[in-house]
Amino acid sequence: MTQVRLRARKPKRTPDERLHDSLFAELARVAEMSVIERRLRDFGFRCIAGTDEVGRGCLAGPVVAACVVLESDPTLFGVNDSKQVDPDDRVSICRLILQRARAVSIGVMEPCTIDRINILQASKLAMYDAVENLPLRPDVLLLDAVTLETLEMPQIPLIEGDRRSATIAAASIVAKVYRDLLMESYHACYPVYDFKHNRGYATEGHQAALKTYGPSPIHRKSFEGVEEPRLLFGLCEEDGGSTR
Repeated sequence: MTQVRLRARKPKRTPDERLHDSLFAELARVAEMSVIERRLRDFGFRCIAGTDEVGRGCLAGPVVAACVVLESDPTLFGVNDSKQVDPDDRVSICRLILQRARAVSIGVMEPCTIDRINILQASKLAMYDAVENLPLRPDVLLLDAVTLETLEMPQIPLIEGDRRSATIAAASIVAKVYRDLLMESYHACYPVYDFKHNRGYATEGHQAALKTYGPSPIHRKSFEGVEEPRLLFGLCEEDGGSTR
């Protein structure tokens, strides 16, 4: 006779139990992202800053960096690499960061600077400005896989730093929210490019607009695919171009 083993079904978890599980999981994730900061404090560092930039891959608009100094062991639910955070949650998390941080600052490099010195150097310069704009001087700086050669300060570059450090992740969210709001303001000036939705990134609609209208004054002329025939914005005669 074939024996059938009956497995006892696990009782369904209540909504409260599921909520507790998710809260503990988030606490564990945020604690894991703060390991580096805790170790640095164990070594005597008290003012730990993190910096990150956004907008390197865009065809238009500035590259923006933020620098953040957090309080010791802050509980920042939702803080993560800005690319991993739902757009609807970024603004509320940014507000939480601004409330809990000891200091926050921004650095911005415009498209003309990007075209002149290249995007990598412009990104580093934006981060440098963000650090220099802080109202206090950090003991150590955490960065996402780069170092700032012109900055005289202990620096720790971390591969995938915006996923490993709560401080760098906080900086990435602040920079992302700042830049998104900035690009939305540009949308009113140049609506044909739909900056409100693409934020300057190379979406199909954005590239189609470039082919139709050419670049706007905030496009990065050194980027591939930007220098299309100017049908909407012309060069002035002083620059030796068309006034169409």
